[in-house]
Amino acid sequence: MNTVINTVTNKLSRRGFLASAAGVAAGLTLSACGDHRPVSTAAANAQVPLPTYIPYQGVETSMPATADGVAPGYLNYPKDPVRAFPDGPPAKGDPIDIMNLIFNPVPPPVDRNTMWQALNQYVGCDLNFQITPVADYPSKFAVTIAGGDLPDAMLMLPPNSNAAASPDMLSTLFEDLTPYLSGDAVRDYPHLANIPTASWGMTVLNGGIYSVPMPRPLSGGPNFVRLDLLKQLGVDPNPTSWREFEQLCKDVTDPKANRYALGESVTAWDFAMQSLGAPNKWGEENGRFTWYHETEEAKQALDAVRSLTKAGLMHPDTYTVLGKAKEWFGTGHTVMNPDGPVAWNDYYTVYGPNAKDMEIGYMIAPGWDGGPGVQWQGQSSYATLILKKAPKARIQQILRALDALATPFGTDGYLLRKYGVQGPDHTLRGTDPILTAQGGTEVTLPTIFATDAPFTLYYPAKPEIVSRQYAFQKQAIEQRRPNPAESLYSPTNARKSGLLQTGLDDIRKGIMQGRRPVSDWDDAMKTWRKEAGDQIRAEYEQAWEARNA
Repeated sequence: MNTVINTVTNKLSRRGFLASAAGVAAGLTLSACGDHRPVSTAAANAQVPLPTYIPYQGVETSMPATADGVAPGYLNYPKDPVRAFPDGPPAKGDPIDIMNLIFNPVPPPVDRNTMWQALNQYVGCDLNFQITPVADYPSKFAVTIAGGDLPDAMLMLPPNSNAAASPDMLSTLFEDLTPYLSGDAVRDYPHLANIPTASWGMTVLNGGIYSVPMPRPLSGGPNFVRLDLLKQLGVDPNPTSWREFEQLCKDVTDPKANRYALGESVTAWDFAMQSLGAPNKWGEENGRFTWYHETEEAKQALDAVRSLTKAGLMHPDTYTVLGKAKEWFGTGHTVMNPDGPVAWNDYYTVYGPNAKDMEIGYMIAPGWDGGPGVQWQGQSSYATLILKKAPKARIQQILRALDALATPFGTDGYLLRKYGVQGPDHTLRGTDPILTAQGGTEVTLPTIFATDAPFTLYYPAKPEIVSRQYAFQKQAIEQRRPNPAESLYSPTNARKSGLLQTGLDDIRKGIMQGRRPVSDWDDAMKTWRKEAGDQIRAEYEQAWEARNA
């Protein structure tokens, strides 16, 4: 084990750590206690060789994945799916407890879930998912850590969403997976080796690989557009500047028809920022960091959305009703909605049956004064999965189970995870699985919040949309702007950014709604810098230096 890992390996007793974590569970920050000395920022961000990337080559397509991050597209599922484990279930042994989260309603329990039962047989052991609604997960995580009775594996949200997720916690309670996954060691788990390198960045802390990623597309999501409505209105869906975009918003808005351009202020601000070419969360130049909120573009984008609001182009409930933006878009009450890439299929599934002529397109932000804008790169892993310390054979069994949960498109494992068991969960249209009502509830089992195969474009209910999705992928990757801080750890950011962001969001929305002057943002940034921002910046710069030494 290298000297950095030896340095990082804790001067923190298990008892001392759990006492600290109990403070987090009670809503306090992780405090020093006993013999605890926090890991330095440089040590927490030390480098380690990432797993060797070995892409799966099993299914040919005219829309292939690319090395720079374009997701592949497929029109049909192979007639004869590849058996990912021809020698039988890969992870035979004791049950594996996995604590994770869900956005959807919780699926039926295993004794009433055909898909879950089949998955256990496929993997070779019982996968006991301990499922928590997403809003409750951070507190569930902290309480579980503090209690000390850990499941075999736990979803760990990024530190800015989870103050308990610290380098100390990892080195004290969880397995360093470097010997199993770093470099060519990952070849023992070929489907984990198929996860692109970018997604592994968030798994690194303390100079080791401490988790397994949940890969997501680098493209980020587009500004979705109801092309069917734009065609009815005779409106060009391709503005070439912000002025043309604003005119498009005016052209589609008709309060008498209860139709508006947009329905969510923060994502509208994000879109304006990308039009202005602003940083993706953080900007980096020669090792110096700038937060996107503190740029001049941030104020300009605030003023832009403020103008849209004043002109009546935003849905009238934008600032008072939360969580309705998808519904307004799906039902045609808004014509555009910036959202994640997985929402594309979901819109057709949820709203398509009641909107027979629904046609969804995409828009990438035009440059403010013309030319291309930028596309903020999506977070490469939603979260990561950490494994509690255990004997080598147990860790290998769990990794083999996770390898089964990462089997890619074209395999029997992917078909089972996404579409369940033929008959009760899906029927076949040609070679393509079409979910039944039972399958629609059962396949929400949150395997994607343990790990997953790389993102794939495929929608058997409406395969003609895949070519447009692939076109978006290519354009988005060409114009993408990464977040240089995504895989870096700042202890101050972990402790303070969530609370500070809540206050900033209130000010930001107040400005965009017209209740506060734009000049209030300057005062907000002064407070942010004083309270935490300058320290976060300094820590990211130290982390950047450690990663790029």
